[in-house]
Amino acid sequence: MKRRLRRIATFFAVMGPGIITANVDNDAGGIATYSIAGARTGYELLWTMIPITIALIIVQEMTARMGVVTGKGLADLIRERYGIRATFFVMVLLLLVNIGNIFAEFSGIRASSEIFGIPSYISVPLGALFVWWLVVKGRYKSVEKVFLVACLFYLSYIISGIIARPSWDDIMSHVLHPTLKLDRGPLFITIGLIGTTIAPWMQFFQQAATVEKGVKLKNYAYSRLDTIIGGIVVSIVASFIIITCGAKLYPMGIHISSAEEAALALEPLAGKYCSILFAFGLLNASLFAASILPLSTAYSVCEAFGWESGVNKRFSQAPTFYALYTGLILLGGAGALIPSVPLIQVMYWSQILNGILLPVVLFCMLSLINNKEVMGEYVNSGALNLISWITIISIVILTFLAVIL
Repeated sequence: MKRRLRRIATFFAVMGPGIITANVDNDAGGIATYSIAGARTGYELLWTMIPITIALIIVQEMTARMGVVTGKGLADLIRERYGIRATFFVMVLLLLVNIGNIFAEFSGIRASSEIFGIPSYISVPLGALFVWWLVVKGRYKSVEKVFLVACLFYLSYIISGIIARPSWDDIMSHVLHPTLKLDRGPLFITIGLIGTTIAPWMQFFQQAATVEKGVKLKNYAYSRLDTIIGGIVVSIVASFIIITCGAKLYPMGIHISSAEEAALALEPLAGKYCSILFAFGLLNASLFAASILPLSTAYSVCEAFGWESGVNKRFSQAPTFYALYTGLILLGGAGALIPSVPLIQVMYWSQILNGILLPVVLFCMLSLINNKEVMGEYVNSGALNLISWITIISIVILTFLAVIL
């Protein structure tokens, strides 16, 4: 009994990076992508969440393992392995994609708060101030606790999916008999689903968070469990977003272009509570991710160029880290307040760019994790390498087909 209690206590001590990283994946851009998938294709692409979930867990497990074994972040390892030029190229791509993602988070704050009657010129600055204060004035343990509490609010999407009363027989039929039309629309949506579920920033953030948390190799089994739970939970939530919109918006031919449009369109079809829960989930997700995305970007860039980074460090100890974090928040908040910026397009295409950038990041990861000089006896198994290469090749093929068709 004592041993079991000790194991449970150890898991709760190690828990955090995997669950937080996975749940932030359901950010404003992600919710928009899942909503669009449900509204435009119904349950047709729901089956893709199964292989995507398997790939997500395997990819994130590799990042956690590299963090525990090496004690270094992914960007740091890429610099050591490939040199400064290749690292600079990857960081530029990651920065461009993440800026689009950060715009998406603050536009999500703006849109969801307006649904509740709060003007954007109040909600966006307050949201920016809150996420800045949370990280700059906090320490890793306190920040992590706030993030874990925020994860609980994603249950609102599961509840909204149940309220929508979908046809579970239709859902099972589409899951058990998968199809994918070779048409540009469904192909781009599929790339978006992959890109938003296995976003490149996730690998950098989870590895950096694992290192900063100080997870020891003897406790790695708990870190792996943290990653598995996170991957399963995030995919369940994402599936319920697709189900909600597929149940109510797809049959009516309502082709939404954002998550907030989905929340508003659901009210007359699924009821006020379903719409409110959907909008509340968007607000929570946007605030949550508006903290993590700039943080992940700051971690990655500072690691890549050897600058001090970490939430546990003071501003004077890591000035570039905090300056970059602050600048990205200001940029995201300001961009969300400009009326002429096509935020919906930025949100959607940022997810597709995630899917296009992902093979580059995965290729670097596979090279590192199969290097015995880096990982010792903890290199990948043949099965993990096979699934990883299938993921990379699938994304490249889907992108090629979407472009030429």
